[in-house]
Amino acid sequence: MNRGLRYGVALAALGLLATLGYGVAQAQTEPPPIVIETLTPRAVFTDDVAMQARLKLDGEQTGVINIEDPSRIVTIRVTVQPGAQIPWHTHPGPVFVTIAQGELTYVSADDCVGRQYGTGTAFVDPGHGHVHTAYNSGSEGTVFVATFFEAPETGPITIPATGDCPIPAGS
Repeated sequence: MNRGLRYGVALAALGLLATLGYGVAQAQTEPPPIVIETLTPRAVFTDDVAMQARLKLDGEQTGVINIEDPSRIVTIRVTVQPGAQIPWHTHPGPVFVTIAQGELTYVSADDCVGRQYGTGTAFVDPGHGHVHTAYNSGSEGTVFVATFFEAPETGPITIPATGDCPIPAGS
């Protein structure tokens, strides 16, 4: 087979492979809007632990969070794609949140104020029926780690709830 013919056959073979999807980048599927990974199983402190937290938001009075049984904890990592919103909910106890990547806007149903947290910042969700939502307000994926205190021994750590605050379109 002459050189030109071999070249033509090789190009035809590459074209066929590309048509079949081999040897070329496959179309990427969109990641899920929210992914939750459990980092630690539910755990119990072996020591006697007591806990109280004070929370002072801008323009608000200081609130005291009494954590009745801080011994039951669980830690998760959450990835939120741009524009995705975590549904309105609450938790049995407080949650300590650290933003590892991106930015997250947290909205409390109490005052409808969107509080923005970026990489390297942290906040406390008081739990105990405090209804809230959060959404990725940035242009890249947001990753945060959350440690839940007063987690029940079994069952959900998030309790669905309703909030009436307006959330920007695309969230």
